[in-house]
Amino acid sequence: MAQKYKYLNLVNYNTFLLWDIKRYFMTQVASSHPIVKLGDYIQEEGTKYNISDKTKTYGILGVNNQTGIFDAYEENGSKIKQKYKKMQVGWIAYNPYRVNVGSIGIRTEEHLFEYISPAYVVFSCKKGLLPEFLFLLMKTDLFNKIIRENTTGSVRQNLNYSVLSNLQIPLPSLEEQNKIIAAYNATIAQAKQYSTQAKDIDKQIEKHLQDELGLLKTSVSKKQNIVDKFIKLVHLKDITRWDIYNLQNGDYNGKYNSQFLRDILISTPKYGAGYKAEKKHSDVRYIRITDINEDGSLNDDFASVSQYDNQYLLKQNDFLIARTGNTVGKTFLYDESMGKAIYAGYLIKFELNTEKVNPQYLLAYTKSSIYTQWIKSNMRISAQPNINCKQYEESPIILPPLNIQNEIVEHITALRKKQKDLQQKSLTLRQQATQQFEQTIFSVI
Repeated sequence: MAQKYKYLNLVNYNTFLLWDIKRYFMTQVASSHPIVKLGDYIQEEGTKYNISDKTKTYGILGVNNQTGIFDAYEENGSKIKQKYKKMQVGWIAYNPYRVNVGSIGIRTEEHLFEYISPAYVVFSCKKGLLPEFLFLLMKTDLFNKIIRENTTGSVRQNLNYSVLSNLQIPLPSLEEQNKIIAAYNATIAQAKQYSTQAKDIDKQIEKHLQDELGLLKTSVSKKQNIVDKFIKLVHLKDITRWDIYNLQNGDYNGKYNSQFLRDILISTPKYGAGYKAEKKHSDVRYIRITDINEDGSLNDDFASVSQYDNQYLLKQNDFLIARTGNTVGKTFLYDESMGKAIYAGYLIKFELNTEKVNPQYLLAYTKSSIYTQWIKSNMRISAQPNINCKQYEESPIILPPLNIQNEIVEHITALRKKQKDLQQKSLTLRQQATQQFEQTIFSVI
């Protein structure tokens, strides 16, 4: 056994793999379980198959760092110009250039597709090592650190199969592996339950809003003739665009009348700035469409600009709507607690009259199916979907009295708090499951 020194690391020649430095100062694997060489328990599956039959359609798998393996797309054989690898249930695949950020997955019985790009490394597990156990082990923070320490390459770091097979892992007995997996899955099952409950709250909010507004969607009677059922008659004086007639209020009956968005504004809407974003933190955030989450919050992808015009600075309750792209209609309500911010060019700013509308009510309303239906039926489809400023000003907003709006907002706020608590519980349990798994397997020298 090589002697250990404070500033030197002596390596036996028979374990010497590559002429670099970082791997020989890497994290040492230690555990109460036996330590084995991974290559003795896995086998690369590199066979490639011709899937260019023009009479067939093939299902292609993908791998990312969020969902792992996923059914990506289907492609006719006539468009496939290279051979693909095939994955069986229980086989593991990873992107050799992104495995250091967790781009690895295992094929399960839930996956419908079986072919995967030859660019991915695919391998199976031999007797004595359960695929699910290895997959969970490779997703731990400690093993991810070991992977990063073992990647090679000057321009792009990668982990090839040869290097992977020389890594060491703790290996409990099959009985212990099954117990560890079961404990992990039990915690994850509870986390999924909380996550499902959190998603259901979106439906509760939608239902509450429609109930409070007294909206009953008009159904088509069986006795109605085909003209009433499939044809919409429009007065010529009401036609503003020569395309499929856009819905205004939708086929709804409700307790309150709608107003145009322009009726609840105090100034002319303004398009955002066309500055180039810089990936750095500053005193003023640059808000782009991609920074806005579906729930109306901001993500962590902070950007700023070197200089800006004060006309783009946001004020309390300024309301932003995306005007183009796949996210057309996405809405955002600015709050000063978010810090100083300006907004980008594909967003339109609307200043609200708070004596007529509760800004939080408008945010909830524009997130509902009532408004998104209007978006879908009014956006222009060209190179990119878009709705211009004038169209938005003419969008219908069902507006109850302010006191009713306030009550709706109060109820929705309580539901959103409950939703956030459930999401946090789910996240905490997922973190606990991973930590417990890692603690059961590893101890670090």
